[in-house]
Amino acid sequence: MPIRVRLDRLLIARRMSLTELADRVGVTIANLSILKTGKARAVRFSTLAALCRELDCQPGDLMAYEPGPADEEDEDVD
Repeated sequence: MPIRVRLDRLLIARRMSLTELADRVGVTIANLSILKTGKARAVRFSTLAALCRELDCQPGDLMAYEPGPADEEDEDVD
């Protein structure tokens, strides 16, 4: 998927653990880990807003679009 999650960078910059962020945001560590590894297929706006609030960042700081080869999903589109 061409969307890359940059949560690791922000956690390092803020000197914050994934556990601490999970507690502050009210999301399980497992769900944050799925997001961090890029395996999440969707993110709720409320979760995104809470992450931005706790990390003092903008959504674009958390995620980036990196174009590359077409995804398998896009191959079926004419």
